[in-house]
Amino acid sequence: MCGITGWLSFKRDMKSEQATLNAMTATMYNRGPDAGGTWVSDHIGLGHRRLSIIDLEGGRQPMVERDSSGQDTVVLTYSGEVYNFQELRLELQAQGHVFETRSDTEVVLKAFMEWGDDLVTKLNGMFAFAIWDARCKELFLFRDRMGIKPLYYFQTQDGIVFGSEPKVLLANPLVPRRIKADGLREILEMVKTPEHAIFDGMKEVRPGQVIRISPNGLDKRTYWHLEAAEHTDTQEQTIAYTRELLEDIVDRQIITDVPLCSLLSGGLDSSIITALASKKLLEKGHENIRSFSVDFEEHGAGFVEDAVRGSSDALFVWDLVNRIHSSHGEIVLNSAELGDPGLRQTVIRALDLPPAYWGDMWPSLYRLFQEVRKQSTVALSGESADEVFGGYRWFHDPEAIEAETFPWLTSATGKYFDGKTLFNPSLLKQLDMENYLHDSYQQAISETPVLPGENATEQRMRQMTYVNLTRFVQTLLDRKDRMSMAVGLEVRVPFCDHRLVEYAFNIPWEMKSFDGREKSILRAATGDILPESISQRVKSPYPSTQDPAYERTLRTEMARISKDPNAPVMQLLDRKLVDQILDRTLGTVSPMYDRMGLELATGLNAWLTEYDVTVDIQ
Repeated sequence: MCGITGWLSFKRDMKSEQATLNAMTATMYNRGPDAGGTWVSDHIGLGHRRLSIIDLEGGRQPMVERDSSGQDTVVLTYSGEVYNFQELRLELQAQGHVFETRSDTEVVLKAFMEWGDDLVTKLNGMFAFAIWDARCKELFLFRDRMGIKPLYYFQTQDGIVFGSEPKVLLANPLVPRRIKADGLREILEMVKTPEHAIFDGMKEVRPGQVIRISPNGLDKRTYWHLEAAEHTDTQEQTIAYTRELLEDIVDRQIITDVPLCSLLSGGLDSSIITALASKKLLEKGHENIRSFSVDFEEHGAGFVEDAVRGSSDALFVWDLVNRIHSSHGEIVLNSAELGDPGLRQTVIRALDLPPAYWGDMWPSLYRLFQEVRKQSTVALSGESADEVFGGYRWFHDPEAIEAETFPWLTSATGKYFDGKTLFNPSLLKQLDMENYLHDSYQQAISETPVLPGENATEQRMRQMTYVNLTRFVQTLLDRKDRMSMAVGLEVRVPFCDHRLVEYAFNIPWEMKSFDGREKSILRAATGDILPESISQRVKSPYPSTQDPAYERTLRTEMARISKDPNAPVMQLLDRKLVDQILDRTLGTVSPMYDRMGLELATGLNAWLTEYDVTVDIQ
């Protein structure tokens, strides 16, 4: 995995902007610690940082295609993994293309030479890349179908600035460090609006989108989106094909020239990926999969079930490890350390945003990945299975299903996603958060594909699935990308393979939950490779510490902020509410509920300060 950047200006001589391009590229060192490079021509400069995964010696970037006279014609800066690159290489060789490396990067470049911007429809993988076609003076930006890899851009008066993370764009003096009302709204709610970025004027390339920039302006094209189609397979056929897809997906995603591992939580999803990876590696004569899990030194008085987590992970982790005999490492974190301001500042610099909502997960993921990276460069994750197969509790909660809003903001879990508890009510009224949420939700519902003749229940569950796949999973993919790439670890997400997503999206809900439980098809398709304890386990998300020491560190930081006359977040908060929570006995109302407000307030203050952000919501 890598980091990419570029600056296109049809009026500037970019050869005189090398210093700025170097600065933009340097911000991505952690995404690509192995190598870096830039390429500059008249009106465009491209930058790249490389994390070497396949063909460690080849594949250096930006990669250039030259014509017979030696002129640079097409230049690529690429981030990602194309899992079908070997088949595409053979297809391109049959068309006469000659390859100098074993890298998937060169396959992507040659594919553009053969198929133009339609090449993206042939790629199976996670990617974000840019191609400059000097023959027609056009720049193309591509992003994978599920948005696994990030890609941001900012339109200028005469071109565009782009990069893998906001920090890349902010290193260019043309990009303002300012947020307006919509940016603040996006921070305050756990909803990710496609194409929106927090900073004013900054946008994201939408998943499944190609953007073309030419002297005539900017054009967007959607090359992939979810479609509604009749599901004709029987239940038995559906179970069998789901397993077939999973086998093929994992087989493709274990290919690497560097050490590989899996992230094992003991839940159904990560256990499936770990077990299949173990099976495939052993079949190929390789060493068994290395697996890692995370836990905390203290859970306070011990693990306590709540509305989100029904059981601790440790026993289930070892049930699988003892069955498949993976080489397993348990990484134990100190809860109090997760609230350390220095660590949280590191997280903010990796994210470029305040880490809200279950804020301990950000530093704990960072520490987990930091430890994993000492032994592996690539990790497999079970992320996204719940969105694809309907695993979250809100998929099975009548209140959430019937509500006219995002399902994760209703029912028993909704209060855990509310970080607005310390904010000034007049500010929230000015931002009109209720109508913002309503409009955002209606936009998502209006996009949901419709299958003619589908009954009301199936149609509603299709909507539920769509909003989870397009508005919720992005927050999780962003979190995993930023925390892993901050330490130079590539995390692959097999459940995001677009073939599996397309297929599962059209499995009728009645079949998808045929035994009255969550993820029925997935459990039936993989029960033979899992211990019964895991196959029948109820969904339990990534662990969050229950140690009071963590909340205590948040309170200490909030108390410091409240006394600082220059703390930028205080202009957004209600001081009485801040004083009330600081005076309240630790965990009196609800440890998780109390923490959300503290997480967002302290994180937002650190971000506004570190990034020198101007808040303009008038």
